[in-house]
Amino acid sequence: MIKANSNILTIRERFDKNKEKLILLLIALPFIIITFMFNYVPLFGWILSFFDYTPGVPLNQTSFVGLQFFISMFTDQRDDIINVMTNTFVLSFLGILCTPLPVIFAIMLNEVQSTKFKKLVQTTTTLPNFISWIIVFSLAFTMFSSEGFTNTLLINMKIIKEPLSIMANADITWAFQTILSVWKTLGWSAIIYIATMSGIDSEQYEAATIDGAGRLGKILHVTLPGISSTFFVLLLLNISNILSSGGGLEQYFVFYNGPVGAKIEVLDYYIYRIGVVSNFYSYATAIGVLKSLLSIALLFGANTLSKKVRGISII
Repeated sequence: MIKANSNILTIRERFDKNKEKLILLLIALPFIIITFMFNYVPLFGWILSFFDYTPGVPLNQTSFVGLQFFISMFTDQRDDIINVMTNTFVLSFLGILCTPLPVIFAIMLNEVQSTKFKKLVQTTTTLPNFISWIIVFSLAFTMFSSEGFTNTLLINMKIIKEPLSIMANADITWAFQTILSVWKTLGWSAIIYIATMSGIDSEQYEAATIDGAGRLGKILHVTLPGISSTFFVLLLLNISNILSSGGGLEQYFVFYNGPVGAKIEVLDYYIYRIGVVSNFYSYATAIGVLKSLLSIALLFGANTLSKKVRGISII
């Protein structure tokens, strides 16, 4: 009897000990299920890349073509793929070059003494992240179209005689789209650095003050080392996401037009055009498969490089 009671107490103690972990698991379970449904179940659709699929025709009645569509990327469609990948890598590379901007902005905002002004700036700069790209396009059209605010102002001030074609100028498309992407995500991207800085031990700043460090010295020797790990983790994730090129399909879809089409068609837009517009599902799926595999390779490559250079990895 005493032994039975002892066993019951042991089970109850174990349950009480793991109760918090169980609650956290139950909270996370719906998100795990959603992630599995929307990120892993669709992987079964990769099988379409090996068949000459036609909507409405059962797969067992569809011709098996093996690697034909994968080979086609580097033969029949080589020029299109080269152009698309060039646009994708250039826009992504420009985005990666701008990754220090949220860090600089977060540090500058952290140095502001006025709490009200700091909250106002943070709220104002974070708000664009929640605006859809369609609204951003409408704002850009209002500002930069031939009859928009910018051209009207410059003409009235007699700075220019003819309106500038900003949104239809292929020569500045990459820079223009990068600026828009930075404007939209700057405040949101800075939030994680602001949160990281709030977790830096205040004693480090006090020690730096005793050692005679000014504001710049504290930033260089306390703040930057404190947020460097966060910066490199996000940088690795950006590198792994390089084939999604910034705002992805939505951004380049709404800004796509004839004059800039050759410079703005990134990989996601190309997949949309081939798969949805042209109904060439098998070929579009093959490109999507290749994109996923390359993204995984980039992630592990960047992770390996970080481990060798800094001794820190995220995987």
